Amino acid sequence: MKIHAGYDITYECPQPTPMILMLSVHPSRMPDVIGPHEIRLDPPIGITEYRDGYGNICHRILAPQGRTTISTRFDVLDPGVPDVYAPEARQVPVEELPDEALVFLLASRYCETDRLSDLAWSLFGHTEPGWARVQAIVEYAHNRLTFGYEHANVFRTAFSSHGERVGVCRDFAHLAVTLCRCMNIPARYCTGYLGDIGVPLSDAAMDFSAWFEVYLGGHWYTFDARHNAPRIGRILMARGRDAADVAITTTFGPCRLAGFSVVTDEVKVG
Repeated sequence: MKIHAGYDITYECPQPTPMILMLSVHPSRMPDVIGPHEIRLDPPIGITEYRDGYGNICHRILAPQGRTTISTRFDVLDPGVPDVYAPEARQVPVEELPDEALVFLLASRYCETDRLSDLAWSLFGHTEPGWARVQAIVEYAHNRLTFGYEHANVFRTAFSSHGERVGVCRDFAHLAVTLCRCMNIPARYCTGYLGDIGVPLSDAAMDFSAWFEVYLGGHWYTFDARHNAPRIGRILMARGRDAADVAITTTFGPCRLAGFSVVTDEVKVG
């Protein structure tokens, strides 16, 4: 299966403004990209690339005064199969976890394990460790929150989303990630493209999506608390502890988002 994806993002800056962009396809998906995958800038300005501490591809620019449009279009090959289902995957005891997984047990900006630990153990302490426990957490987060773009709030954390009972995909992911960590299951936040492939088409505008991965049985597995169902066609962009680690753009000065659109479509054959 082939997926056509990309974005157009425009910022209006009153003065030259440094920015970090995390808008590239993740290195793990780069072998699936057909042809070039490059960020286009209008007006043309300098851009440099680096890898962050989680292995994500990042770019640095100095946006000039006025309007700057950041865009790309690319095609990617996808196996066209749903997220892996592995009910036999066991929970790994903390003392047996690899060193690199430990950071995904800790509290972070949007995932306050200290504020939700007692709740997590009261809700999930009786569940079977491993896949069943993660699925119980996913179902709880999915049912606890009501999705709506009108509920978007960059200051909302897992604790506050649990209390407010509303959110967007990042809030569903933050709540599930936090509850998993409270139960000693490493969980990391993911962002990327997820189109309406294999599901009814939505009339909402396309956006980037958030999901998460947990470490079970020596592997990382994908879960999605917003949709609570295996999906087809995820294109990973970045992983981190939470949304603060994988912001699509980080600006170092005043600016206004003047345009934003995302494309994620299956390329029909014939």
